[in-house]
Amino acid sequence: MSLGFRFSEYIPAPEENNGFESLLKLFLQLITITSGDVAEALAWLNSLDKQYQLTSDQYGMGDFIEDLKMKGYLDEDPQRQGTFKITAKSEQQIRKSALEEIFGKLKKGGKGTHATPHTGVGDEASTDQREYRFGDAVEQISMTDSLRNAQINHGLSDFMLTEQDLEVTETEHKTQASTVLMIDISHSMILYGEDRITPAKKVAMALAELVKQKYPKDTLDVIVFGNDAWQIEIKDLPYLEVGPYHTNTVAGLELAMDILRKRKTPNKQIFMITDGKPTCLKEGLRYYKNSFGLDRKVVNKTINLAAQCRKLKIPITTFMIATDPYLQQFVDEFTKVNNGQAYYSSLKGLGHLVFKDYRQNRKRTF
Repeated sequence: MSLGFRFSEYIPAPEENNGFESLLKLFLQLITITSGDVAEALAWLNSLDKQYQLTSDQYGMGDFIEDLKMKGYLDEDPQRQGTFKITAKSEQQIRKSALEEIFGKLKKGGKGTHATPHTGVGDEASTDQREYRFGDAVEQISMTDSLRNAQINHGLSDFMLTEQDLEVTETEHKTQASTVLMIDISHSMILYGEDRITPAKKVAMALAELVKQKYPKDTLDVIVFGNDAWQIEIKDLPYLEVGPYHTNTVAGLELAMDILRKRKTPNKQIFMITDGKPTCLKEGLRYYKNSFGLDRKVVNKTINLAAQCRKLKIPITTFMIATDPYLQQFVDEFTKVNNGQAYYSSLKGLGHLVFKDYRQNRKRTF
């Protein structure tokens, strides 16, 4: 004999390691700000704990550090007890956190290519349909719609299917894109009491994770420029620091062009995040520097490279995180010569602008 169902009061199970998850989010933010300095990040976290009681009697800071090691977020130096460094797992988690913070939670889609405005024999079905044309692939034929057309055209009593009844689903061509992201690491990125480099790093990490998850066939290269320019790995972004540098935009653009020349993708572009004008050139072994006003020697070389990029069909999108009127004059000239785009952005809106422009440029045919 069945006793049926018995109901009792529902008591939800406590969330496992809720203290760890909340502390981890804060710790990863601090790691980004401290450029990967674990000791400094933990010191700041301890200070915040004292002020805001982040831990409890059940879960303390010591428990959190042990969990970081056990879960693979930290490695301890065997030669120097108590000295830690973040792991590859932490680096990836920092990029994921940046992606969620800046771009919102995005669903991974397909194989990650981007639509162009062209239709035809492509890679992905669209919502548009048309009559059958010679050369259309069999798999493009919409059987349901074609059978309906046959019934309408010929009736049910003497069923027949002709070429005129066939209807096909349009497909959209897909394209790949290669992007070089240039990040200014000149001294002005931390001047005047404003940390501009941390938001720039977060945008770079978020964009890198976006490309990896949603557009894995695309390429993203990151370069930094100060007195010189050099390429960095995506995994090195959390450790990026500003130096006592001027702004050699020319070196950055030259390196970006060299990288993109080697890419075989049809769409290429440069994103440049900066807060100032170009102030430096390298001439042989010496540096030509001038931080006063707009030096035409430096500016003209920069403008010439913008024109070269236009000839190579490489648009440059400039994200200027400063609003000085004389800087706007330079950026306007630079953008006009390249036929690119420019944004004068606050740090708060930087990530959304980068994401918007990245998606828009993926749909263009340059």
